[in-house]
This record gives sequence, structure tokens and C-alpha cells, in this order.
Amino acid sequence: MIERRTMIQTKTTLPVTTKCRLLDINQSTAYYKRASKVPDPEELALKRLMDDLHMTYPFMGTRSIRDQLQNRGYKINRKRIKRLMAQMGIASVAPQPNTSRPGKQHKVYPYLLRGLRIHRPNQVWATDITYIPMARGFLYLVAIIDWYSRKVLSWRLSISMDTAFCLEALDEAVATYGTPEIFNTDQGSQFTSDEFTGVLKSSNIKISMDGKGRWMDNVFIERLWRSLKYEEVYLKAYETVTEARSGIEEWIRFYNHDRTHQALDGLTPEQVYYNLPAKELAA
Repeated sequence: MIERRTMIQTKTTLPVTTKCRLLDINQSTAYYKRASKVPDPEELALKRLMDDLHMTYPFMGTRSIRDQLQNRGYKINRKRIKRLMAQMGIASVAPQPNTSRPGKQHKVYPYLLRGLRIHRPNQVWATDITYIPMARGFLYLVAIIDWYSRKVLSWRLSISMDTAFCLEALDEAVATYGTPEIFNTDQGSQFTSDEFTGVLKSSNIKISMDGKGRWMDNVFIERLWRSLKYEEVYLKAYETVTEARSGIEEWIRFYNHDRTHQALDGLTPEQVYYNLPAKELAA
């Protein structure tokens, strides 16, 4: 693995994502050496607290988060708050300029789910990216869920908010579960990119995108992030990418197979997705 990582880091005209695919190396592994440089502990603590505030009070903007941090003894201004929020990919749910920025050259698609009755698995899938704090660094997590059952279909970790790890998750979900009728995303550049939308269009999947600043348009995956962070991520301080991947993988297995949902009549996402009663799932 060390030799292959060295090959990845050697300067060539090939992009890192292509090198990873040719050498069969996960992108997060390829970047691990660079990502393992110890970041500023104060900034990590700020990001961890900001992430917690955003999960608890998603309506807070830069002014409110600044005030909360200043009340906790941090000397910080709005400019720095704005920069950190952009790095983390978070923004207030209130209508305002969003840190999930679509490229101006990319097409933004209409929101197709308003008033739609979602009554079966694979009718609508949704995706989003969230910030994952670690003991001495951070990661980004993308997940794809089935809207009807809330089942997590696939997920990937990365040290950067690029398109590559989102495409990996999409490829896995389609290969494992087929294609949905509609795929819903926010307006982030990862999802408005030609690479991502091209995969959807080539599979005849209708593309739906949240309204700018409309957090509630993708509410089910936002609830997934809240549950994951308060039940797993915030309880631990991952030391490595491997440890983070292992912890998140185990929690998602629990979420899909064992965690019942009141909104699903006390069933699990796995039971609802496959229309299985509890006794059949246990068997």
C-alpha cells in the first residue's frame, strides 16, 4: 500500500482520481498522508462546535453562530465564521447565499417532489454531503437514501468535497439497487456537475434539485445526519480514516437493519424497503 500511495503522490499529468481507479486505491487513502498533517487544534474545536450548533439550530446564520461562539469565550468575527462554514459545507436554513454553491456554468434543475405522493421504494432517491469531525482532522460523508423507506443505499468518505466520491456512491447504489425514477439533490457543485448529472441522464433518471436555501426540501437526509452525529460521531473522536469508516459503517448497518422509525410504523428501513415483516427479517 505504501508503494502505491507513493505512486499516487508522484507528479504526473493524470488526475488523482484516475490514479486511484487504475491502482484500485480508495481516494481517501490516497490523500491520507496529506490529510494527516495536524490541523490547528483551535480551528478543529471551532468547527466541531459549529457543526454541533448547526445540527441543533439549523436556522442559525453567521451572526447567530458568531454570538454563540463569543458567548463561549471564542474571539471570532463573522468573516472567519463565513469561511469556516464554507469549508464545512453548511449554511442556515433561512433564505440567503448558500455555501452549497452551484457552478454558474452548470444547469440547475427544478424541484420535482412538491406535492408528489411517494409510495414505493426506488421512486425517489436523495443525497447530501455532511461534515465529519475527527480528533485531529475532518472528513466529508456523502450518502444516498431511498426516500420512501429511509434506507441508506450507499455512502463514501472523502477529505475533500469533490465530485469523485459522490460518483462512487452513485455507482454503487445503482449497481446494487437499480435506478430510481427521481433523484433529488441540493444545488451543490458536486451534484450540478456534468459528470454527476450525466450519469443520471444516461440512466433516464429524472433530476430534482432543492430550492436554494430550502433545507426542508431534503429533510429526510438531514434527519439522517442528525441521528448519525448524535448517536455515533459526537460520541467518538476518530483518530484515523479507517476508524471513522468502521464506526460509520457499523452505525449505518444498525440504522438500516435494527433502528426502528416511528414514521415507518415501528419498522426498520430494511423492512420497509423490501416489504418484510420483522419475523422474516430476523430469519
